[in-house]
Amino acid sequence: MTTLTRRALLAQSAALPLFSIISHRADAAEFELKYATGQDPTHPVNLRAKEALDRIREATSGRVNIKLFPANQLGSDTDLLSQVRNGSVEFFNLSSLILATFVPISGITSVGFAFKNYDDVWKAMDGDLGAYIRAEIAKTPIFTVSKIWDNGFRHITSSTREIKTSADLKGFKVRVPPAPPLTSLFTALEAAPSPINFNELYTALQTKVVEGQENPLAIISTARLYEVQKTCSLTGHVWDGYWVLGNKRAFQKLPVEVQQIITREIDRSGTDERADIARLTGSLKADLQAKGINFVDVEQEDFRKKLAGTSFYSEWKTKYGTVPWDLLEKVSGKLG
Repeated sequence: MTTLTRRALLAQSAALPLFSIISHRADAAEFELKYATGQDPTHPVNLRAKEALDRIREATSGRVNIKLFPANQLGSDTDLLSQVRNGSVEFFNLSSLILATFVPISGITSVGFAFKNYDDVWKAMDGDLGAYIRAEIAKTPIFTVSKIWDNGFRHITSSTREIKTSADLKGFKVRVPPAPPLTSLFTALEAAPSPINFNELYTALQTKVVEGQENPLAIISTARLYEVQKTCSLTGHVWDGYWVLGNKRAFQKLPVEVQQIITREIDRSGTDERADIARLTGSLKADLQAKGINFVDVEQEDFRKKLAGTSFYSEWKTKYGTVPWDLLEKVSGKLG
């Protein structure tokens, strides 16, 4: 496994022009494919995807050339979800939260305060719950190419007020992705969630359309949200992952040995990306503090009690169904 330092992860690629992260055309390529993401070129999902695509090209002796299009170059997340469904984009790295708009069960990974730590996350996602979600995705025109990648635990940032307790969220105008589980979570906590696509987030914060947002530290850093936010409350309210999705019809047209190479190399990069996020989580707090972000520690139990006093958990158990909910609670313990 290649180890990338923080400098290599966030500075090296930032010094390169945007086009340098996109795979160059291979003259002898038999298969020209697209791989889209919504994240900044400096984010580990793009650095590790680029490595996987290079290895795929090499392992296929140039037969397969997959071009990487980061930072929503080909459209918003919701646009790209449509494109991977119809095959105009063959591969797409998408948050499980956004995928929930198409495959609802995907959102179960982001049930509020379900996962306490990464041991719980990987036990669930590399185990029975992850397998259940994969099978549901595979019932559609798309499928999951590899194990789930790490987006991280999400935290709340603000430009107006410090969020210390659940009471501080009352009326708080917070951007959420177009994802029902998060809209429902913040509504239950009496905030005022506004679904906004990620490519519009910075402007929405800058113009005060919303007061704050919630994302993992790596996103807060690579998207430079510290420029338009003052505080970050370490709520860890949900964990979110990235599924690398493939268009089923386009993938099945590839020779079997090519399919195996693509899956193997993307899976390998997924493992590397998980390790990257784990390392970055340890260093990003200090980095963001140096850029002006004030961190606020919270008591998660206060938020859990507030949530348990609502119909949030019972409503989502009904929506998701008993079988997947039991698989979640096998790891998380009783919710609600």
